[in-house]
Amino acid sequence: MTTIVVIAKECLPGQVKTRLSPPFSPAEAARLAAECLDDTLSTVASLPASRRVLFFDGIRQPSAASRLGFDLLPQVGGGLDERLAHVFDVFTEPMLLVGMDTPQLCPADVAAALVSFAPGTVGGVDCWFGPAADGGFWALGMREPRGDLVRGVPMSRDDTGARQRHRLVEAGLSVGTLPVLTDIDTVAEASIVAATAPDSRFAREFRRLTVGRPA
Repeated sequence: MTTIVVIAKECLPGQVKTRLSPPFSPAEAARLAAECLDDTLSTVASLPASRRVLFFDGIRQPSAASRLGFDLLPQVGGGLDERLAHVFDVFTEPMLLVGMDTPQLCPADVAAALVSFAPGTVGGVDCWFGPAADGGFWALGMREPRGDLVRGVPMSRDDTGARQRHRLVEAGLSVGTLPVLTDIDTVAEASIVAATAPDSRFAREFRRLTVGRPA
């Protein structure tokens, strides 16, 4: 089976989703981030996995994580590439990492990776890559996790995804591609995701906060 890891940070005003303010207040942006995380945790909890882990930056973990059976792994210091590399160094069984910023995530989006990593699968690829619409990535899976395949990749750029995928291919690994998803940083992206997944917790909160708000 596969370990599925959700990377997330504590949803505190002024520390998450800062590009949503304005028009939203820091507290509202934090609530939207919390709903993103809860949606993601709920979806991951429904997936077939040997272990589910919340790779968390913060003090108070979301109540949904313990309720849904997630183990907690505190994030280490350093840049995002170092933190991601750390989690790929910790685990030895097939591992799929997903971010907290795609509340529209559904089981079909990662089905190919989980089937490929299942025990006894013949011809499964080495890695799975989930490209984000902004040029980053929302998911990264490895049959044999290796932090060195992530460490040093420049993060938070419009070519981060391309650079990460190139790193995998350059190492001689086969790479499967998951669907492109929009992760949420801006209000425009939030609006797209809310329309894509109208029944999500995030979409309901987004609609609640935008009703009557000046355009």
